Amino acid sequence: MLKELDQDNLDQLISENKTVVVQYAATWCGNCRIMKPKFKKLASENEQMLFVIADAEKFPESRKLADVSNLPTFATFVDGTFKNQTQTNKFDVLKDLVQEVV
Repeated sequence: MLKELDQDNLDQLISENKTVVVQYAATWCGNCRIMKPKFKKLASENEQMLFVIADAEKFPESRKLADVSNLPTFATFVDGTFKNQTQTNKFDVLKDLVQEVV
């Protein structure tokens, strides 16, 4: 399942879902736009997980849940706990991150 945050409530989604994969992005970020359809593709292939796109500038509380120092940043959470993250524009690296929590 894929959800784009419309409020700063990522912590709630993480607590309500077993596995969550987050793309931290921003509207001005070119690499974020390149990775978005790839992120959506992974979401459609892994429907047992929640995939969330979070605007790192609009939602500062959600951003604090990972170490977001560059965009796009992808983070995984399992059973409410942060597991891993990567900052990448390479699909294979993103796929590997998701495979860690499948």
